[in-house]
Amino acid sequence: MTDPKAAPKPASAAPEWPGLADWLTAHVPGFAGPLAVRAFDFGQSNPTYELRTPARSYVLRRKPAGRLLASAHAVDREFRVLAALAPTGLPVPRPYALCEDDAVIGSMFYVMEKVEGRLFRDPLLPELPPAERRQVYLSMVETLARLHALDPEALGLADFGRAGNYMARQVERWTRQYRASTDREIPAMERLIAWLPRTIPAQTRTSIVHGDYKLDNVLIAPTQPRLAAILDWELSTVGDPLCDFTYMLLNWAWGPIADLPEPAAAHLPTREELAAAYCELTGRESLPDLDWFFAYNLFRLAAIIEGIVGRAREGTARDPAAAAMAARTAPMAEAAWRFAERAGA
Repeated sequence: MTDPKAAPKPASAAPEWPGLADWLTAHVPGFAGPLAVRAFDFGQSNPTYELRTPARSYVLRRKPAGRLLASAHAVDREFRVLAALAPTGLPVPRPYALCEDDAVIGSMFYVMEKVEGRLFRDPLLPELPPAERRQVYLSMVETLARLHALDPEALGLADFGRAGNYMARQVERWTRQYRASTDREIPAMERLIAWLPRTIPAQTRTSIVHGDYKLDNVLIAPTQPRLAAILDWELSTVGDPLCDFTYMLLNWAWGPIADLPEPAAAHLPTREELAAAYCELTGRESLPDLDWFFAYNLFRLAAIIEGIVGRAREGTARDPAAAAMAARTAPMAEAAWRFAERAGA
């Protein structure tokens, strides 16, 4: 059962975009109206819409309105990476066209295939039969390993991110965005900002990274426990693949799965099982520095949440509950610092 929050809003929520149908006719092969637009009621970043026609449906992703942080909401980067990955057979939506003309709907956007699948938000997967829960996560690991095995240069993505020092640049980026978003001081964030840059693990591999690889950024096939599509490529780049994998693994370190006495009793894989599967699929002997990566990933999440809070304060966040998220930043930063201490801080 798909999360009801992922269902499109009623047609009454459709925006007024009188020029969109003409643009689609000119730029999307096979497009034919009439067109109905409905907003998907999920996501804090790039607003996403279903475009329905008598023959088929599409998905539109656009930049939000208002003042935006530098480098954020890069729908053109999403389009570029999808265009490179779709021919490889990796499960991603096929992109059709990118519009850089703000006059069409008010901001840059792209149109892609609408993949049929199920979106789940609860990491415990209570909607699924117990026998399928473990397979969903193993499918996510297998698909992530396939992504990390692709050669960026062969796909025309050699310049999609700077070579080397990926984690240093990520720490700097999220520190900068946190500083630009917040109007308060959170002590644990300040400790992390001082500690993370001094302790960055050596980068041993470079790959295309998704940047936000988690359960509610993938679609699961309608009738099978396998991954049907990876969504939301806004943060994708070329970097350290361990950042992707440890972010996916974060639920086993902090959150609902970590709180379980025995994940296996809930028919979920253990953290050790997922790590072993990723190592086998990628030819690694071990995964060092997990606590450092958990500290970093929680720090990044705290910075992202503070960014949402900042956008709500300025009136550009879509979710009316965004301002209430302010209470989450400090506890998340404190959890990150606990992992930092386990890593030697």
